[in-house]
Amino acid sequence: MPVFSVLDLAPIVQGSDAGQALRNSRDLARHAEAWGYKRFWLAEHHNMTGIASSATAVAIGFVAEGTSTIRVGAGGIMLPNHAPLVVAEQFGTLESLYPGRIDLALGRAPGTDQATARALRRDFSNSADRYPQDVMEIQRYFGTAEPGQAVRAVPGEGLNVPMWILGSSLFGAQLAAHLGLPFGFASHFAPTHLMEALKLYRALFKPSPTCPRPYVLAGYNVFAADSAAEARRLFTSAQQQFVLLRRGQAGPLPPPRDSMDGFWTPAEKFGVEQMLACTAVGTPDMVEESLRTFIEETGVDEVIVAGQIFDHRARLRSFELMAEVGRKLNGAAKA
Repeated sequence: MPVFSVLDLAPIVQGSDAGQALRNSRDLARHAEAWGYKRFWLAEHHNMTGIASSATAVAIGFVAEGTSTIRVGAGGIMLPNHAPLVVAEQFGTLESLYPGRIDLALGRAPGTDQATARALRRDFSNSADRYPQDVMEIQRYFGTAEPGQAVRAVPGEGLNVPMWILGSSLFGAQLAAHLGLPFGFASHFAPTHLMEALKLYRALFKPSPTCPRPYVLAGYNVFAADSAAEARRLFTSAQQQFVLLRRGQAGPLPPPRDSMDGFWTPAEKFGVEQMLACTAVGTPDMVEESLRTFIEETGVDEVIVAGQIFDHRARLRSFELMAEVGRKLNGAAKA
C-alpha cells in the first residue's frame, strides 16, 4: 500500500482572509505531522481570491517553521512564471533552513490566466517549450558547480533538493521518465489521462541516482466525516467552487449547502463530476473502499490527499479520519 501525504491550497474562505488561511494551513500541517502523513505540499496559483499560497516558497517557509519532521514542499512551482535561478535560490534557502525536509515539484502550466501570466513579467511566447531545459537548469544549480561556472545558486549549490515533475497529461509523464524523476499526476482535478500517463511513465522510465525506479504520486480528494450526510455537505463547498470557476466567478471558498440542487445546471454538474472523479466522500469505511479501488487500479506509490473544506475544524477532522484509513489500509497490506 502507498504512503499518504497532504496537498493544500491554503483556502481563503468567505468572511476570512489570507492571513488566517495560511495560519490554518500551518495548523493542518502540524496535525498532519502528528497523524503520520509523509509530506505537506502547497500549490502555486495566482489572481485567485480563494487561494493564499501564491508566494509558494514563502508559505512553505512559514509551514516548515511551524513543524519539525514532516516534509514540506511545492506541489507545485509553476516554472513558466519563474527564472530557474530564482527557484533554485529560493528552495536552496529553504533546504538550508530546514535540511532534509524540502521538496520541489515543478509544473508546466502558469497556474493562472494569461493576463496574470503577463503580469508575472515573464515572456510566455515559448515558456512551455523551455520547460524541459528549465528543469535541467535547476538540476544543475542544485548539483556540484563545474569549473568556470559563471552562474551559481547560493544557497542551493550542492544541496540536491529532491525534484519532481507534475502533470495532468502525457508530456509530464514522458519528461519525468526521461530525466529519471518521480512523477506526480494531478488526478484530483484532471483525471482524464491518468492511466495512460502512468503506463507511459513506467514504460519509458530511465533510472537515475536519485530515483532508481519509477515512483508515482497521484492526487485524490477526500471529504470524510463521521456521517455520510455530513461528508456530502462538506463536499458542496468544493463543488460550488468549481462551478463558479467555470462561470468565471472564482472567489473565496463558499460555505457548504444542504443540497446542490438548483445551484448548478445539468451540464455544470456533469463537468464537475468529470473533473472530481477521483474523490472519496463519506464515512471512513466509504473512503477506505474508494481509495482501495483507486490504489489497486493505479498501483501508485503515494496518494496526496486534497480537501477544500470550509470549516477548519471539519477539515482537520477529515484529514484525521483519512489518516486512520491510511493506517488501516497499510496494516491490512502487511497482515
